[in-house]
Amino acid sequence: MTDFLKALRTLLAYLADNQASDTHWAALLKALVGDFPTDASTLMVADGDAFRPVALMGLSDEVRGRRFVLRDHPRLAAIASHPGVCRFPQDSPLPDPFDGLIDDDLSQVHDCLGVALRDGDRLTGLLTLDALNPGSLDALDDDQLLAIARLLGTCLRLAEQLQATRTRLNEALAPEHQADAHWHWNSRAMRQLDESIELVAPTDMSVLLHGETGVGKELAVRTLHRRSQRHQGPLIKVNCAALPESLIESELFGHRRGAFSGATQDRRGHFAMADGGTLMLDEIGELPLSLQPKLLRVLQEGEIQPLGSERPQRVDVRVVAVTNRDLGAEADAGRFRQDLYHRLSAFPLRVPPLRERPEDIPLLAGHFLEANRIRLGLNNLRLDQDGETALLAWHWPGNVRELEHTLARAALRALGERVCVSTSDQRRAMALITRDHLDLPLEAPARPVEPTAASPDVPSPQATLTLRAATEHFQRQHIQSVLEAHEGNWAAAARSLGMDPGNLHRQARRLGLKA
Repeated sequence: MTDFLKALRTLLAYLADNQASDTHWAALLKALVGDFPTDASTLMVADGDAFRPVALMGLSDEVRGRRFVLRDHPRLAAIASHPGVCRFPQDSPLPDPFDGLIDDDLSQVHDCLGVALRDGDRLTGLLTLDALNPGSLDALDDDQLLAIARLLGTCLRLAEQLQATRTRLNEALAPEHQADAHWHWNSRAMRQLDESIELVAPTDMSVLLHGETGVGKELAVRTLHRRSQRHQGPLIKVNCAALPESLIESELFGHRRGAFSGATQDRRGHFAMADGGTLMLDEIGELPLSLQPKLLRVLQEGEIQPLGSERPQRVDVRVVAVTNRDLGAEADAGRFRQDLYHRLSAFPLRVPPLRERPEDIPLLAGHFLEANRIRLGLNNLRLDQDGETALLAWHWPGNVRELEHTLARAALRALGERVCVSTSDQRRAMALITRDHLDLPLEAPARPVEPTAASPDVPSPQATLTLRAATEHFQRQHIQSVLEAHEGNWAAAARSLGMDPGNLHRQARRLGLKA
């Protein structure tokens, strides 16, 4: 209980400052249920009409990318409406919301309980516990769980009120600090990008955002605009590559009636539309050299001159230029003006490709799976372990966009093989995505080489192992040796390895150490 209170105090301090991280939530859940005989547990917080997992044990990280709406998950709805600890019968017909998200089939007999986190009558979150062995959770003290739930529910409500007050004050005193929902990235590269956006957003500096096709550059621009002092102004997007060269000047700066053949009325350009806000110039590298001096003048002088107009017009616009090219190299080669490049790149930002941040793949996959579950009208849409391995092994030349489309196609293929399970009060559709549904052009991973009698712990020196196979071989040997040192005691082995027991069991089954 002392560890739980200490973790709760730390979390609340960071929540009040709007700086709580996944590590703080995970520490709280571990302090709360770390010694319980559970194989999977979640801590969820209310998020509008749904619940968002903020800490997990024994479950795939992609669960954090999902939102759970009560009407779609009868077990969670039962927990939310129960006044105390909600224990489900081992043969409960209600589908488990996490079925398919751990290696074992949760549609079979297992222990499951949950408790709602409340502040008075207000529902602030949910705590769930699952054990694969029936009877494992029988000894847990309901009164203790309920007392913890009430304390946690009240604290979450207080933290929510503090955050709301801080947000109102920030918006009144400094709009640039307006809070906005954003991804809690797993990768260091994306966290650093988020910090850089936070740094430059309140300024009026021009930003050059570069990155490969499909990495999510538009999301970065939207985040930059939301966190800027211009967040109440417009965000105007224009694709320079999609505009005919003869019309680019008119599209950007506008024109007056009669300025050229076909100009039958005055037209505002994109700069005028973005006045007081942000203008996103996508594919800036495609802007013709003949138009670049005029764009440079707008950036330097802060004024435009529509075609056919004799007077310049003042505009207050923050420009974010976006490209998938190396614009510095283009400038060095004479294909882009050096002075314009330096003006645009006052603060350069790079969105890393997905292959450089595989830690984010499960999080993104969970988000896209949930979107497809809703789109297809499914109660469950899951990715099996082999499918997740395939996602992590692929190098994603099309980046996040390719991942999104791959999962959308896979969901449709899986839908054709969906499993309908009859229950006492409903029929639910569950689609399970496998490696075959993903249809990724992966080579079969090298099989681990069986150890020889002469050297039981080392693969044959003649064998050629992939990095993944070698890693799995080491994990298999290390877990086996730690388990033997603790005389087969899985809980003790988990503590020695610094893992929670549910994750260790899951890893052992994946490595073939446990049936």
